[in-house]
Amino acid sequence: MTINLDELKKKIIYRSNYRGTKEMDKLLGAFTKKNINNLNYEDLIDLEKLLNLDDTNLYNFYTGVETDFKLEKNRVNLLFKNFKY
Repeated sequence: MTINLDELKKKIIYRSNYRGTKEMDKLLGAFTKKNINNLNYEDLIDLEKLLNLDDTNLYNFYTGVETDFKLEKNRVNLLFKNFKY
């Protein structure tokens, strides 16, 4: 099966802009727009996993609030954690 990077990027861009809360739409949309063209295939998969988290847990991770789950340490999660909106 051939992976079409352009299709994966389109899917990620859409998902990052249509989350459910306006705050996360803006935050993740800006983060994705800034970084998507600098990510390799593995990073894109990690970003897709990040986008599958619910808004509350994702926002808590971003702001440093303690959560019940641990995100794996990878490049995308580190970029997101350090992203300045």
